[in-house]
Amino acid sequence: MSPQPQAAVGAPLSRVDGRLKVTGEARYAAEFDVDGAVHAVIVDASIGRGRITSLDTRDAERHAGVLRVISHRNAPKLPYRDNSGSNNPPGRRLRVFQDDRVLFHGQPVAVVIATTLEAAQHGASLVKVRYDAEQSSTDLHEGKPGEPTPYARGDADAGLRDAAVRLDVTYRLARNHHNPMEPHATIARWDGDKLTVWDKTQWVMGTHDELAAVFDLPADAVRVINPFVGGGFGSGLRCWPHTVVAALAARETKRPVKLVLSRRQMYFGTGFRPSYEYRLRLGSDRRGRLSAASHDIDAETSSYETFTEGVMAPGQMLYSMPHVSQRYRQVPLDVNTPIWMRGPGFASASFVIESAMDELAHRLGIDPIELRLRNEPNEDESNNLPFSTRRLRECYTVGAREFGWDRRNPKPRSTRDGDRLIGLGMAAGVYDPGRFPAEARVRLDADGTAVVEAATSDMGPGTYTSQTQVAADALGLTVRTVTFRLGDSLYPPTGPHGGSATMASVGTAVVDACDQVREHAIKLAVEDRESPLYGVDAKDVVVRGGRLHVQGNPARGESYRSLLARNDRTHLEAAGSYTGPPSPARRSYHAYNATFAEVAVDATLGLVRVRRMLGVYDAGRIISPKLAESQAFGGIVGGIGTALLEHTVTDHRDGRIVNANLADYLVPVNADVPEVRAIYLDGEDNDGNALGVKGLGEVVQVGVAAAIGNAVFNATGRRVRELPITAEALL
Repeated sequence: MSPQPQAAVGAPLSRVDGRLKVTGEARYAAEFDVDGAVHAVIVDASIGRGRITSLDTRDAERHAGVLRVISHRNAPKLPYRDNSGSNNPPGRRLRVFQDDRVLFHGQPVAVVIATTLEAAQHGASLVKVRYDAEQSSTDLHEGKPGEPTPYARGDADAGLRDAAVRLDVTYRLARNHHNPMEPHATIARWDGDKLTVWDKTQWVMGTHDELAAVFDLPADAVRVINPFVGGGFGSGLRCWPHTVVAALAARETKRPVKLVLSRRQMYFGTGFRPSYEYRLRLGSDRRGRLSAASHDIDAETSSYETFTEGVMAPGQMLYSMPHVSQRYRQVPLDVNTPIWMRGPGFASASFVIESAMDELAHRLGIDPIELRLRNEPNEDESNNLPFSTRRLRECYTVGAREFGWDRRNPKPRSTRDGDRLIGLGMAAGVYDPGRFPAEARVRLDADGTAVVEAATSDMGPGTYTSQTQVAADALGLTVRTVTFRLGDSLYPPTGPHGGSATMASVGTAVVDACDQVREHAIKLAVEDRESPLYGVDAKDVVVRGGRLHVQGNPARGESYRSLLARNDRTHLEAAGSYTGPPSPARRSYHAYNATFAEVAVDATLGLVRVRRMLGVYDAGRIISPKLAESQAFGGIVGGIGTALLEHTVTDHRDGRIVNANLADYLVPVNADVPEVRAIYLDGEDNDGNALGVKGLGEVVQVGVAAAIGNAVFNATGRRVRELPITAEALL
């Protein structure tokens, strides 16, 4: 077929759902008006580990409006059948209300259901729980690590012994929480043996499968609805206990139930980016050529599940070196299970590796960019595969030019602006964008409009808009004549909305479905004796603006509307799919960036202010420049938070999170966000997806904290190896 004209893809369009959001018409999970809905509030455990010895619900049950109090004493035993292939490990979930064990502070121990939210809240405060408390373990540095996940090539110990220059540094990274604007919420309704939930989730089908497993229901007995998500950052990538609690409460009361987590409950009711202790030993010659690295990584997980993320990958392939060893150990603690957070694993590892590279550059007297250039690999040395694309050199060159890197004084504490110390820093970033199997469905109606459906989500990156752009070009329609629908498990299944996977995965399935419909219409036209296109080779026909015509001869053609009307067709329909990346992999598929930061540090008070930041990205084809810029800005802001502000504080006596609110858990506000700029390199990466995209959601945050930390060192001469970087560390 002739290449389709691309009018929508690449255009800086505003969000197609923007008006719904700014007018308040977009409905989020807790905002659906479900007839007869009552309210539920969870009672949280106030100890970090132990058993419930008594649970007095009498005062709560007597309170006006309270309908029911459910706990392990009266909850039915749930099947929790094996849900292999879903989003939780079979047999390892937190089984709410199934026994008297308390595994972490804040674990649900009861739920109060009432006719009003106020009655449910007050009822929950009246539930009296007594415990046999045990000593909880919540400190990463005092926990007992599990068996390590190893990686090795060459002989790292020998390489380090022989290295002319060696670093041996340990970094500590604080736990971070996602803190999206929309709290996690679920409305659950049973109609006989069928369950419908309106849920805040980034994985419609994952929540669907988990609920089917917990309640032992057939797939067609569960429906999950989720048209809008008010931010997620990874917090919605699994089905959390409160969703099960809402469904259980609805079944037991035979009423629809709405359950909304409070801001405080989100700190233990959903996951978090785990804290890390990461020791890195690095060896090089005196010209900066890396010879060996040893990574010892400890990360927190829960006592009842083992959470892992891709923290090992950057150390295996970002730089060329013959000798690498790694040990990645999960430390089981009495906490709820962590979950992926923007740039999972890679963002944490990048702070360590990129800070160490900056430290090595300073010791050797080599420019940090030059040091990285001297260690650029020719292939992915972790698997000996060629790179699909790797344009880090260009990222460095463009970034250095646009940021004014040549004006940087390499001597720390040498540049001032009044009483402020000025520093410039940079870091490289890498991320392995996900690609998951996905399906989509498209219907082209006789009026020349189209509807496209897939069970994906949109937590903010603009899925509605980007998928509409892709579909419009594939069908040859204008954006305003295409409607993209998502967020319903009745639509064709897709993978999680995370891991930078949605554009490559769902977008490819959408293109497949739309191509089939367009090709069907073309075939119909060239075989229709009454069509102006009769007898034309189908390969020479393209569609633009809803009109089929001969490539290079727009006058010869007709519209979808006239074609379908003449052939008595109400619509054309097709199902598309994407099977995932090639297996086995043919190339190393990653997105890359170079991030630059300028900071000002108050010489007396140690306060750090970011002045400006630039990110340059090798991220394949950019579908929507306006959305891409928003992605970069959001990732950079998140990185500023990780670097300078965000830190979950735990009272290790009982596991209580001390700063479980937005007054004490600091996130960046407008005053913290400087001049931000993003540059995307032109190009495509066609390894394994038809669109040539790599995904943007994660790579934009990887390396940001390291760039800021390196700028702080350039400004002050103080190397801070613990996040967040505080004023106390600089005094």
